[in-house]
Amino acid sequence: MEPAAAARPHERTPGARELAAAAEVFGLLADPTRLHLVWLLTRGEADVGALTEACGAARPAVSQHLAKLRLGGLVTTRKEGRRVVYAMPDGHLKRLVVEAISRADHQVTGEPWHD
Repeated sequence: MEPAAAARPHERTPGARELAAAAEVFGLLADPTRLHLVWLLTRGEADVGALTEACGAARPAVSQHLAKLRLGGLVTTRKEGRRVVYAMPDGHLKRLVVEAISRADHQVTGEPWHD
C-alpha cells in the first residue's frame, strides 16, 4: 500500500469489523419509520412530540424507534427542561440518509440518474 493511501483510512478496503458496523447501520435504517425519523433529524434537532407530528406515527412507536436509534448510536439526546431533544450529529450518516432519499426520489419519479 502506498503511504498516501494509509493516511486516508476512509478510502481503504473495509475489513470485517467495518462491514459489520456498516451493516448494522443499514439494518437500523431498514424500517421506513426509523428512516423517516432520521431524515427529519438531518434537518435539525427535535423532541418526540415534534417528530411524532412530522412522521405521523403513534407516539409510543416513535419513542421505541428513537430508543433503537439511540442504542445503535445513530442519534444523540440531551435534556432541555423536561423535554428530551434528539439530534444526529454524524455528518456521514446525514449524507447517507439524504443520498438514500434522493435516490428513492429518482426511482419513484423516474427522473434520470446522475452522479
